[in-house]
Amino acid sequence: MTHNEEDLLVQLAWLYYVGNKNQEEIANQLGLSRFKINRMLARAREKGLVKIAIQHETAQSLDVAGRIQAAFDLRECIVTPAIAVPGGNADEDENNARRAVGIAASSFLERRLRVPEPVTIGLAWGRTIAAMVDELPKLYKADLKIVSLMGSLSRNARTNPFDCVHSLAQLCEGEAYILPAPFIADSEADYQVIMSQKLVQQALKLARSADFYIASFGDCSKQSFIYHHDLLHDDEIDQVINAGAVADMLGKFFDKDGALLDNTLNRRTPSVSYEDIRSRDVVLLAAGLSKAKALVALLRSGTINRLIVDGDLAAGLLPLIGRG
Repeated sequence: MTHNEEDLLVQLAWLYYVGNKNQEEIANQLGLSRFKINRMLARAREKGLVKIAIQHETAQSLDVAGRIQAAFDLRECIVTPAIAVPGGNADEDENNARRAVGIAASSFLERRLRVPEPVTIGLAWGRTIAAMVDELPKLYKADLKIVSLMGSLSRNARTNPFDCVHSLAQLCEGEAYILPAPFIADSEADYQVIMSQKLVQQALKLARSADFYIASFGDCSKQSFIYHHDLLHDDEIDQVINAGAVADMLGKFFDKDGALLDNTLNRRTPSVSYEDIRSRDVVLLAAGLSKAKALVALLRSGTINRLIVDGDLAAGLLPLIGRG
């Protein structure tokens, strides 16, 4: 696409979404057909030139959010409208849930960034956080620092597909600081070597000063993201499941009661410490019905201060809350 073509897409999007002109008015103004206008508006959305945010909360979402917030003593809980269709495609529902949480989280982040003071954010990686970055409109905040909270490199040296720290920094024209480490070290001795490296220590020092952390999480199973993307091998996932793990967050594994596991895997994942997590304002992004038990475990841990969750997963929490 040439520069002139992209300028035209931006002009069309501006006239339609900001100028409140309909497609016929734009077609007459620019001498294009309504069919072409419609196609180009769709293309502008696909290219990310248009970010959609819905500033409305249903009474049902607010009620569910209030119940979750009270049950787990959260500072804030944001629940998106429920959108899953009974009997629908589970993968499609999870993708839609991630996008819904991404939209809500981008609005939350934009609010937190529109302040005159410098801001430092500790950021995890994952599909839901990538969805948040995708939905965030471009804004200028040169005094923003974004630091990675955990290792992200896999042992087969694949490129991390969710390089959220750099993407977010680029959107805001801020500074990115990575944690140059794998998700998991080969041994506890290797972990100690990695953690002693100067670049790693510098990143962790910055992370300890962050204004807040944004995290996502996974369930500990052979359907989990970290297993399917070779971040854990068969013996490792079996070991952590047998030890009682039901959730992982920021390189840490938790049992069903929210307790940090005393397990070798928790001593092999380069990341911020458990004490660092407990001392920060942690915002957790949660999407997908399959993560209900893992989410409850993390909420029980007392490490979560704010929750942004899709409506279907939030509704799925209520029976679990009722059982204590």
